[in-house]
Amino acid sequence: MLLRHGLGPAPRRSGPTWSEFLASQAHGILACDFFTVETVVLKTLYVLFFIELSTRRVHLAGVTAHPDSAWVTQQARNLAIGERLGDVGFLVRDRDAKFSGPFDEVFQSEGIRVIRTPIRAPRANAFAERFVRTVRSECLDHILIFGRRHLQRVLRHMSSTIARSDRIAVSLWPPQFPGKGPYIETPGQARFVVATYWAASSMSTGGRHDRGRRF
Repeated sequence: MLLRHGLGPAPRRSGPTWSEFLASQAHGILACDFFTVETVVLKTLYVLFFIELSTRRVHLAGVTAHPDSAWVTQQARNLAIGERLGDVGFLVRDRDAKFSGPFDEVFQSEGIRVIRTPIRAPRANAFAERFVRTVRSECLDHILIFGRRHLQRVLRHMSSTIARSDRIAVSLWPPQFPGKGPYIETPGQARFVVATYWAASSMSTGGRHDRGRRF
């Protein structure tokens, strides 16, 4: 009946969609999530990470076999103490029970609004999900992990490789013209930027394309 009269589902009947909100507020949004890794002795390790939506910069918070509330909250405190929340206005997370009340309070004390995604809606946190898929397909699916310290070294190495490729790509990024907004305005220009990045990535890895920045 509502659809027949042109009415959408309550409570919102107008306004931006979730995708439009993320695009317009990306510079101030931080997303977080967990992913798991199985070691050679079939022990499950949990990796907590945060990703900045505007730059896709990833902060690897920690690796543990027991991600209880106290541990997760401490990782949030470490992020806040590191002064990496200055421009953040929103934190997007799922409804995992490991993200308890004290975890949210750390961000709320910094003036950050915590947004919980709907149940069984992985696309609502698509940036984090894409990063996890990239880490698995580009790295972890090809390596046997022996333990927590080994996994930490692998993830640190992958992060430094991505950062090194990014620095070269940024140096080749097309200029932004005053009053005209970002340089990427047409599909042709977008393809040029992508090709520029792949060239920079290839130079930084000795001819082998580093695809870790595809998320």
